[in-house]
Amino acid sequence: MSLEQSVSESPGPWYRQVDGRQWRAFLATFFGWLLDGFDFTIMTFILIDIQESFTVDAALAGALGTVTLMFRLVGGLGAGVMADRYGRKLPLMLSILWFSLFAFLSGFSTSYAMLFAFRALFGIGMGGEWAAGMPLALEHWPTRLRGLASGLLQGGWYWGYILSALTFSYVYPVFNEMPDPFSDTPGSSLGWRVMFWTGVIPALLVLWIRTGVHESPVWLARQRHLKETGKRSLEDRVSLVRLLRPDLLWVTIQSSLLISMFMFSYYSITFWYPTFLLELELDPLRYLVAFNLGAIVGIALWGRASEGVLGRRGAVTLAALTGLASVPLFLTTSSTQSLLVGAALMGATGGGIWGMAPAYLTERFPTAVRGVGPGLSYHVGAAVGSVTPLVLGQLQDGGMTIGGAMRLAIVGSGLLVAAMIWLGPETRGRHFSAVDEADGE
Repeated sequence: MSLEQSVSESPGPWYRQVDGRQWRAFLATFFGWLLDGFDFTIMTFILIDIQESFTVDAALAGALGTVTLMFRLVGGLGAGVMADRYGRKLPLMLSILWFSLFAFLSGFSTSYAMLFAFRALFGIGMGGEWAAGMPLALEHWPTRLRGLASGLLQGGWYWGYILSALTFSYVYPVFNEMPDPFSDTPGSSLGWRVMFWTGVIPALLVLWIRTGVHESPVWLARQRHLKETGKRSLEDRVSLVRLLRPDLLWVTIQSSLLISMFMFSYYSITFWYPTFLLELELDPLRYLVAFNLGAIVGIALWGRASEGVLGRRGAVTLAALTGLASVPLFLTTSSTQSLLVGAALMGATGGGIWGMAPAYLTERFPTAVRGVGPGLSYHVGAAVGSVTPLVLGQLQDGGMTIGGAMRLAIVGSGLLVAAMIWLGPETRGRHFSAVDEADGE
């Protein structure tokens, strides 16, 4: 039996086949990703406030999202190397503390340049959380449940989006009438700063992770293997070196290109969506809740479906293509009810592609590089996809409507996702081992 299959094969509901240690590892990553999503998406609700406070155009407002996503690569690379060398827990805790700090400091920005710098630094912690957390959780869980766990974990981001929408709807108005003591711009309010200040809350999660979560059993077993055989090499000390070998180079390239298309799709759908709703003079809350609840259900179902005949590739393709059919309802301006249905459908389909991402990436790479490999690929994708908010802002500055710009980008990215997944192999059912093929045993 492989290391991650520490639960019994006894019949019964899947959630009873996962023990306490495995649930705690799952919850550490889930809540870390939820709060990461909360801290990032809170900015999408206050872009108009930022534009007014610092007198910047839509392209520069979008660039705040772009720089955050670009700097995720730094965090993903650094935390990934740390996760392979020192274990998954330490970089996970450091990443959560890091992004909490810079989310909080963003609220004290007195210029666009200062806010730009803080959002760049925030991105480092954001990238590190995923790179360390996903292998921690998925190396605890059994192979047969990894697709489901993948979907449930990625759903943490959408719960974070819902939390930020609720915060904007119920906390922001309380402070929006208060004058901004940090700004000289007439009429500037305190509300958008409070949104950033709430980002310090995730730091509290670190205390529980430190005492309540166990290190990955797969990573620990590999360390024992290396100690017993005395085969620890430069690649085991700096796992990034291993990615340069010919057998993993294409894996890294294809995975990075795939996640680039995933990111292109996600930010085409979500980054300007609250602004699209606000321009229609609609309260974004119920539409964003519909979108994110649809995504939470969709990615769990698609993740589960990827364990069957569809596999990871088939599930991604079907989710992406059905997402394209949701575009007319998602961006309609004719009916609020149709818009609500479209939001839920787009979440379940266009957002549903992410249900397979954690499992697919962790299954592409061996244990020795399961921190840095997925971390690098995921955040190279984030860096490439980071241009999406900026490009959509530029399209608007050039005369295109928000809806028109989003529609163009969503269709293009969905088609690219459906094609790119087939450039790699099917990974469903792959086992995690302490001994990699490269070890020669």
